[in-house]
Formats: sequence, C-alpha cells, structure tokens
Amino acid sequence: MIKALQIGFFCFVLLLGNYNALLAGENDNKDGKMLALSGRVISPEGETIPFANILVVGTVKGTYTNLDGSFQIFDLEDGEYTIKVSAIGYKSFTRTIQILNGNVRELDLVFEETGVEMPQITVIASRDRVFSRVHGSVTYIDAKEIQTINPLSGNEVLRRSPGVHVVDEEGLGMRVNIGIRGLDPDRSRSVLVMEDGVPVALAPYGEPEMYYTPAMDRMAGVEILKGSGQVLFGPQTIGGVINYITANPPQEEEGSIYIQGGQGGFFSGIVNYGNTFGNTGIQANLLRKRADNVGPTEFDITDFNTKFLFNLNERSELGMKLGIYNEVSNSTYIGINQVMFDRGGAEDFTRLAPDDRLDVSRYSLSFSHKYRFNKNVRLRTIAYGYTTTRDWNRQDFAINDNNTPPSNWTGVVWGDVEVPGGAIFMRDGTGNRKRSFEVAGVEPRLEVDYKFFNLNNELILGTRYLYERAFEQRVNGTKAGVQSGDLVEDEVRTGHALAAYFQNKVNVTSKVDLNVGLRLESFDYERDIRRRNFAGVGIRDTVLVAGNVINEVIPGFGFNYRPAQNLNVFGGVHKGFAPPRTKDAITALGDVLDLEAERSVNYELGFRTEPSRWLFVEATGFVMNFSNQIIPVSESAGGLGFGLVNGGATLNRGVETALVMDLSNLFGMSKTSLTYDINATYVKATFSEDRFKGDVNINGNRTPYAPEWFINSAITLQTQSGFGLRLVGNFVASQFGDELNTVEATADGRIGLIPSYKVFDAVLNYDVSKWNSRFNLSIKNLTDERYIATRRPQGIRVGIPRFITAGYEFRF
Repeated sequence: MIKALQIGFFCFVLLLGNYNALLAGENDNKDGKMLALSGRVISPEGETIPFANILVVGTVKGTYTNLDGSFQIFDLEDGEYTIKVSAIGYKSFTRTIQILNGNVRELDLVFEETGVEMPQITVIASRDRVFSRVHGSVTYIDAKEIQTINPLSGNEVLRRSPGVHVVDEEGLGMRVNIGIRGLDPDRSRSVLVMEDGVPVALAPYGEPEMYYTPAMDRMAGVEILKGSGQVLFGPQTIGGVINYITANPPQEEEGSIYIQGGQGGFFSGIVNYGNTFGNTGIQANLLRKRADNVGPTEFDITDFNTKFLFNLNERSELGMKLGIYNEVSNSTYIGINQVMFDRGGAEDFTRLAPDDRLDVSRYSLSFSHKYRFNKNVRLRTIAYGYTTTRDWNRQDFAINDNNTPPSNWTGVVWGDVEVPGGAIFMRDGTGNRKRSFEVAGVEPRLEVDYKFFNLNNELILGTRYLYERAFEQRVNGTKAGVQSGDLVEDEVRTGHALAAYFQNKVNVTSKVDLNVGLRLESFDYERDIRRRNFAGVGIRDTVLVAGNVINEVIPGFGFNYRPAQNLNVFGGVHKGFAPPRTKDAITALGDVLDLEAERSVNYELGFRTEPSRWLFVEATGFVMNFSNQIIPVSESAGGLGFGLVNGGATLNRGVETALVMDLSNLFGMSKTSLTYDINATYVKATFSEDRFKGDVNINGNRTPYAPEWFINSAITLQTQSGFGLRLVGNFVASQFGDELNTVEATADGRIGLIPSYKVFDAVLNYDVSKWNSRFNLSIKNLTDERYIATRRPQGIRVGIPRFITAGYEFRF
C-alpha cells in the first residue's frame, strides 16, 4: 500500500511542481501559431457551456470549450469553413465562417434549442475529458475510439482503460473475463456490467456470470467507474462498474451499413438506422456475425436492438428498448494440455471435442422515463426484464496420472500416453447443462439540486427492486454429441433483492466538492433442489428447499479538488460488497453454509490534468483490503464446481496511469492529427493472512490471474485527406494459475506460470467523405505472437494468431 501511494504522490508532486512551467510552455507554443478562431459557447439562457466539441468539418482541426465556455483554434488557411458544435443535452448545429487574410474570427456560438435525451441512467454524469466533477477514477471510451480500434473482440476496447485486465477465452469476447485492479477475471464476477444502466449478467445477485456479453460492434460508448461512486449501483461494488452505451435516436435521419470479412470464414455485418418523426425517435440496428474457424472457434450470432424515444411533453420523455440475441457456437471448456503446447503450434487450435455446442438466446425489454418537476428536481425511472437461456452440451473426458482409458472411451486420445497425466481420453458420453434465467427490476431515482447554507448541493435518492430466478438441469447423454439423455439434476434458485441508496454532493467552494453516499442491500434467496445424484444411493427425486437472507450497509465518500482550471485531484473510500452465489451458499443437500459475502474497504487517491492542449495525464493510487475475497471454484475457473469458497483476507494495491500526447498540436501540424497514448497499471494482489493449502501457508502469495503489470499503448495518425493509421501494443506480465503460485506447469496444463506476452495490432482506414464511405484493414497480432492466454477453464487456451480483416462502411 505504501509503495503504491508513494508512486502516486510522487507523480502528483512532480506535476504540481511543473504545472506553471507547462502552462508557460503552452503559451510559448501558441506564439508560434496563428490564431484563426476564438470565442465562446453558450446555452439559450446565456449560460456558458464547458466541454462542448468544436469541429472544423473536413479538417483534422477541432477543440472543446474550457470551463468558462471559451475556445481557440489555430492555423487555418484562408477560405470558407463549416463549424460543427455539439454538447451533451443540446441539439448540434453548424455555422459557416470565412477566414480572410488570416484575420481572427470572434464567435459567440449559441445553442438554439435543448436536445431531447434518452432518459437512461449512466454512471458518469459529465463526459468531459478531464472529468472535472467526477470524484473517482473513471474512463469514457467514445464511439470514435471504438471505430478507430475496429475491434475483433470487445476486449480490445476495454483494455484501453487503465486498471482493467481482460483475459481472452475464445479470442472473440463472447464471454468476457474482466479483472479490475488485480481481481480474479473469471466470468467478470467481481464487476457490475450493465447496458444503458440495466444489468446484463445471468442473475445479477445469485449468478453474476457473463455468459452473454453485449456486442461492442453496436456500441456508442463504454463507461468504466472504479471509485466510490459505485455505491449507487449494485449488487457488486468490489471492482468497478462497466456500462455499455448504445446509440440513442438521432434528431435527424441517419444510418450506416458496415460489412467486414476475414480469415476462417469470418464475416460481420451491421445495419444502423435512426430518425425522429414528430415527437417519436427511433434507433435500430441488426448485427450478423459468424466464422467457421477463428482459432478453434466456430460461431453464428444474430443481434437485433431497437430504441424508441417518446417526447411526451415539455416535462417528460419515455424511452423503450427491445433486444433479441441468438448465438450458436462450438465453445468448450476443454483446452489443450501442456504436452500438446510444448510440441509447438501445430496443435494449438485442435478441436478436442468437436461436437461441443453452446446455444445462448436472450430477450430483453426495458423502459426509461424522466420527469422534470422543475429545473431543480427530476425523477428518473427504469424498469426492465430479460430472459437468458444457456444450453451447453459438452463431451465428457478423462485425465489421470496413470493414463488409464475409461470404460466408455471412444478410442480418441489427445496428448501423450507416455507422460503421466499427459493424455486426454474422450469419453462416449455428454453432459448437457441446460440453464435458463429470468430477471426483472425497477429503479426510481430522484435528483434534487438545492442550496444549504448557501452551498450548492446535488442529491440523488433511489431504490431498486430486483427479482431473479434460475432453472438448471443436468442431462447426461450416453453417446458423444447427443442432446438428450437421463435427467440427473434439476433445481430452481430464486432471489428477491431490495436496495435503497442516496448520494449527496456539496460544492464547498468553486474548487472543492465533497460526496457522501450510502446504500442498503437486502437479498433473500432460496435453492429448491428437485432431483440429484445422492452418494451411495443414486439419482432420486427429492424435496430439498433452503434459503437465507443477507443484509448489508455500504457507505462511500469521495472528494474532488480543482486547484486550477485543468487540474483535478480526487480521492475516496468505499465499502466493497458482493453477495455469495446462491449455488455456493446452499449445498446440494440443502445445507446453508456459513458463507460470507465478499467484503473489502477500497481507497483511491489520484489526479487528472490537461496542463496544455497537447498533454493529458492521469494517475491513481489504490488499495483494496479484503476481509474475505471469494476465490472461484466453479468449472469456469478450473475447479470442480464446489468446495472452498471463502478465500480469506487479501490485499490489492497499486497505481494506474494514463498519458495522452497530441503531437500534432505540440509540433504545429495543420493538416495531420498525430496522437500517442499509454495506460499502465502496476498491481500487487496477495493473500494477507495465514491460510493453508495442504501443508503450505499461502500468506503473501499472489492471487491467481493477477499480473503485476499490464500496459496498453497506441499511436494514431489521421490526415486531412482521410487516411488513418492506428498501431496498438498490449503487454501483460506473468501470472500464476493457482493460489500456491506453482511455476512448473502440470501435464494437464491447468496449473503453472502463465508467461508474460506482448501483442501488437494495426488498423488502416481511409475515409472518403464525398462518397460517405470508409474503408479499413485490420491486422490483429501483427507479429504472430504465440502465447498462453489462459489455463482456464480446463486446459490451455492459446491466443489468436495473426488475423486479418477488411471492412467497408457506407453512411447515409
């Protein structure tokens, strides 16, 4: 903890010590440029608008307004230009201007009308680049950045945030594994994942696994919140909140068609259309995505989503969103073993169980409503429901130290029978895991702006009710690849959750904000076991019903200090909480275990600044002190699906940093945009009390899948002629696959050190404005690096090799 805070404090002092010099350097730099445009942006009521975007259409020139609404743009040649002005909550507009003889144009740009926004809940209220009013570590990745990345997998986008470690499973991000600040990434259990403010996990409280992941192809942005503001959301407030944001209905007609193709029969096509008809807006998209062979994976996805926005009257708007998702893939748990990996690359993507099949279907419907009682009091309400069906047929297999074939062996063996434990025997049987989930919830949230002792306050009061139910069956087939068989397990798990929360932010001065929040959680859950296999008895119908109630108080505090216009110091402390999985908390015999919730105390202190127009810096020191971190024992984490779950005390501490340099601004490039960015995270996640695995005390050992370093960096070139290039590098340090920190790999490949690796990507694009078209070429894993991405769920997954795609977009 001390080391992490020392690094953060050193960066902070260094920045403050050079802050005036940086500003002076910026002024000197401006002296070498020609000021072409300046002015300010104001609302229809005359209020200044900070962080409004000012774009010179058809050029690489642009800026955003300062806190006082002012802006400046340099180095425009004589001629006629179109200026586009946009800001959240206002209707965008354009203005034509003329530059003659290098004369400076002074502009007062006034928004003519307020835009009608979708009344959804977001985790970041103000998406300004330096987040001057956000009291914690946050990242906002916008649509332009997503387009520039041109991701094959949404994991590529999430890695653009410091502190976020994403583990590839099949290389396509269909089942995202996110670990924030050293937390175990298995199925993103420690992260609250939402789409437009609505949770997306199978069952947010009782089974928060990400077997369905929103497709990044259709996203307009991603919000990532890691600070004390998490207390507004739930149930998880351990690692962070990730909110996928879809496009809202536009105020004027617009649409696009984007198709992309690549190796292995890869195809992706998405159609977007949006418009507003009178008081009703619509945004719809249809995504089709498939491949025959991306690594070992074959898949077919259809994803349809539509949003409606009804402008009911001057006080209220109603939003409605519908989603339909269907996926068929050959996803599997089994991976190659260490023997196969050590032979070289020939067997990296062998389909060990070719008949394995995963079907995922999801149907969702949500409503969002905003009502303004007056300019200071607003009520936002969301109501939602969704169902997810996850049917997974997986062929049985056997591994043993003696390499003895099982009685129902198919004759297929992988690996090497001469190496103890180095053979995988495929069995003539199938485990069909049929699961379906239904979730419904409602959340009204009251927002009040008020004065107390002449201090401006912003109060949020809300409550949330959530119902969830899981239906699970295990059907054992007597042949490989069959989808029927004998019903051996049948159960229903039900949960009712009620939460109430508040958060109050007070502007102590124009430079200091304080934030206090509190959430009360109550989760009532039940496990109803109807059929199971009893030891020594066999499969029997039964009536085993047990339940429990968990209550929790979750406080949080944060502050925000702005000593200068473009410097923001923030910090906070909050209680981390995540309820135990219902299946873990109640045994298959109906016994309620003494299983605690996951709890921690989380601290952070950091700063973010933009001391000049070419430099942005952010650094955050963090500590996550767990009294009880739950260590996954599920099959997806390489375990047996049952066993020890109370992991005990752990301590995660580290520093996450980000730096963005606008080199074109620094060097005065007038027709080219050139930026360099890097985010780097150091984290030390260890067990912090005595705990024994066999005869070994693991106190001080690193927790599994927590690399000490992970770094993501990019250089981006964009020319006025429309050509663009992005080069990305991603580095992940070595990780351990188990609590014992075993270095030497086991023959089955599930345990052992995961060596460090680095992967480079390249994206070329060419935008032809007169054709409303964009062409791109993407090369993922440019150097064809061979590396172990994970040893989970049941064997080694090798990272996707060099993969090339080409795409075309038409806008209308």
